[in-house]
Amino acid sequence: MPDGEEILAAGGLVERDGADGPEVLVVHRPRYDDWTLPKGKLDRGETFEAAARREIQEETGLVCAIHEELAPVRYETDGRPKLVRYWRMTVEEGDVADRAPDHEVDELRWLGADDALGLLTHERDRALVRAWRP
Repeated sequence: MPDGEEILAAGGLVERDGADGPEVLVVHRPRYDDWTLPKGKLDRGETFEAAARREIQEETGLVCAIHEELAPVRYETDGRPKLVRYWRMTVEEGDVADRAPDHEVDELRWLGADDALGLLTHERDRALVRAWRP
């Protein structure tokens, strides 16, 4: 990827009905020591939707259905522009308890909106959760 070229990524706001109401899945990335929504870069020739499903499965172990698209997020990372497109997603199969920690994601948590807002590192992620907030 040439210097300065926009980085394209996709991810999801994965939700479920928890015991105390709706919950969203957040992940901890040890490389950055941050809490964020699951996402990742597109592979060459991959659509945003396919990348969102693949990245969610790789980072969480969950196979998810894609629902409506959320507001895109733009920011700079390492001096390059980045576009991340997100979708609201629900679990079709899998359980995060079955996923072993690795170098990309070492912890996953299902949280209600208030707890997610308190834990998420980046304002761009908090904005997505506030927009989703039941």
